[in-house]
Amino acid sequence: MKNQLEIACFNLESALTAQENGADRIELCENMKLGGTTPNYILALKVREQLATKMHVIIRPRGGDFVYSDDEIVEMKQDIKQFKKLKVDGFVFGILNADGTVNTTRNRELVQLASPLPCTFHRAFDVVKDVEQSLEEVISCGFSTILTSGQGKSVVEGISVLKQIQKLSKNRIVIMPGGGLRSANVLTIKEKLKPTFYHSSAITGNDETADPQEIKALVTHLQK
Repeated sequence: MKNQLEIACFNLESALTAQENGADRIELCENMKLGGTTPNYILALKVREQLATKMHVIIRPRGGDFVYSDDEIVEMKQDIKQFKKLKVDGFVFGILNADGTVNTTRNRELVQLASPLPCTFHRAFDVVKDVEQSLEEVISCGFSTILTSGQGKSVVEGISVLKQIQKLSKNRIVIMPGGGLRSANVLTIKEKLKPTFYHSSAITGNDETADPQEIKALVTHLQK
């Protein structure tokens, strides 16, 4: 596997910017201040119509914790069904139990519903109680990728955990570093990990739109 780049996009402009500047994939979401929630269906439709790049969609009904009610699970399932009709390329979600363990039953249900599309277990992983146990549980649920900062405030803080879980994964799942990843620190992270997917919003200003120069810089560093 070579190093690749996923850009978290909160609007159509960012998605098009990501495509134009060499990103390998986008993760479509809304509400950056909440850490990303399920995008509006109309936004997803517009992005899908205009984007050739692979597009994964986050399924997260609200901000806050990752412990969901039965009604919220029903909503997540409905969203997966709707977005599958749009021919998206994958899904991003993560469900925990109140004690900080992975809710294997619920995650497995959503992974099976999303099939044959790949699923990423998102940054809920950054608040799990036991990293090694959770890694095995996420793999057992059928996820293809884990998006994580290594439980740090950023990937720089979490690099030792990222390195550890990448080694423990033994190529059974992709460990995708994300959280404060920028062109200024990506080389430091890249030096310590095997080739993998990297995740960034590439936002450098005060809005929710990706910076084309930042995407170009990330792509250049990852290709070195």
